Amino acid sequence: MKKQAFVLTLGVVLFSLMAGVGMIMKAQRRGAARAAKPTQIQAGEYRLSGPYTHNNLTIFLVHGKNMFEGKTFLTLQEAMVQKKVVVYETKSVNELAIQNISNEDIYVQSGDIVKGGQQDRMIGVDLIVPRRSGKMPIAAFCVESGRWSGRGNERTTVFSSSSDVVSTKEIKLAAKQSRSQGGVWESVSVVQNKLSQNVGARVNSPVSASSLQLAVENSKVRETADSYVKALSNIVNGSQDVIGYVFAINGKVNSADVYGSSSLFKKLWPKLLKANAIEAIAELQQDKFAPAKPEQVKAFLSEGEKAKAVEKEVSARVDLVTAEDEKNILFETRDRANKDAWIHRNYIKKN
Repeated sequence: MKKQAFVLTLGVVLFSLMAGVGMIMKAQRRGAARAAKPTQIQAGEYRLSGPYTHNNLTIFLVHGKNMFEGKTFLTLQEAMVQKKVVVYETKSVNELAIQNISNEDIYVQSGDIVKGGQQDRMIGVDLIVPRRSGKMPIAAFCVESGRWSGRGNERTTVFSSSSDVVSTKEIKLAAKQSRSQGGVWESVSVVQNKLSQNVGARVNSPVSASSLQLAVENSKVRETADSYVKALSNIVNGSQDVIGYVFAINGKVNSADVYGSSSLFKKLWPKLLKANAIEAIAELQQDKFAPAKPEQVKAFLSEGEKAKAVEKEVSARVDLVTAEDEKNILFETRDRANKDAWIHRNYIKKN
């Protein structure tokens, strides 16, 4: 019996080793296939309108060509509400699985927060999840350190909602540029502390003090952010060619999100504006500041597009182009199924 048990154990060990080697080789092949290669960013043919300002947040709308005319995408938030997508917990902090069970393409944006599972996560990459996709891996970062168990009535095997996107460019840069989990956690803690100071109450939830999602659900944060949202949410109405926006906080240009589809941008706009409002609250200052000017915004967009760029495969359908210089970084998501047209450009001013 002991000899049989030993043989069985040895067989399990060898099988595990072979499986591990296979996974490593598969990962190496996948990494080689996704190696970055030089590319170019086409200059955006944009028109700006604005500025539109509330307190310390200023918005410039970006108008341009719809490159996905007649093409529609579900957002992750829509798909989760309609139960057309499932985001699975994998028990790997930096990788989740996603499955589109509908007959519509789903656009998932880097920074989307998924709530629940073993711990709340932010999606790490832009991804188009094709109809009836089957399970697909998707990169993620934890935005709730410490918890690794169920929370309340939430299921640990899947995620329940995606109503928010991460605020602050520091969190985005930690995930998208540095790809640092520690940097994400540190940036989450910083924004929680800033929000607590500026709304006059501790925003960390007693249910999970480290959760970014629960912090932005804090009643004081929501109440303060609502004033920004009410003042600015309607500025996109009535325009058929608005495809994105640039925002400035305290007079300093911060970031831009521009899309190849006006309808997609308008779907995402409430979620994006709410995140910008929360970042503006975190950075609220009493000192007067000079307002951002259209010339600064135009220069910001142009400089980002001129930086040295490399392209890398994200999935069988999506490529990510990163263009970076000392001051700016631009992430461009391209859709191979639509002649490599870009679906999203995220411009970030690093300093």
